[in-house]
Amino acid sequence: MINNNKSQAALEFLMTYGWAILVVLVAVGALAYFGVLSPDKFLPAKCTLQSGIACIDHKATATSLVLRVQNSLGFDITVDAVKAFQCTALGSQGALANGMGATYILVCANAGSKYNGQANITYTVTDTGISHNNVGQITTRIE
Repeated sequence: MINNNKSQAALEFLMTYGWAILVVLVAVGALAYFGVLSPDKFLPAKCTLQSGIACIDHKATATSLVLRVQNSLGFDITVDAVKAFQCTALGSQGALANGMGATYILVCANAGSKYNGQANITYTVTDTGISHNNVGQITTRIE
């Protein structure tokens, strides 16, 4: 008889914890279903290029991508082209002196709530005439 009481207490203990775990799972499922736990809402905005050309600021809209970059190479360059994923490339953009910044506006057809793509800036060193390509990544929300 004593053995029965112990097993009943153990069964009640397990049932209580089982119901509590079930309630927690249902709550988490409801939060995920209604988008409260959506990772897109917590997307960090970042714009990174290879060293030498710094991405100072950026903005993505449904029709454009705006990049603000600064020449930190230590010498003057001529920007030959600016490209980005799903955007119309820009041709020659002229000279960019050392330490100076420039803003480039690319026409894009951005769909969804975020932009995640690669950016390429092709430039030529003014003194040597050698062409280089600076590749970076842009991840941001579409405003």
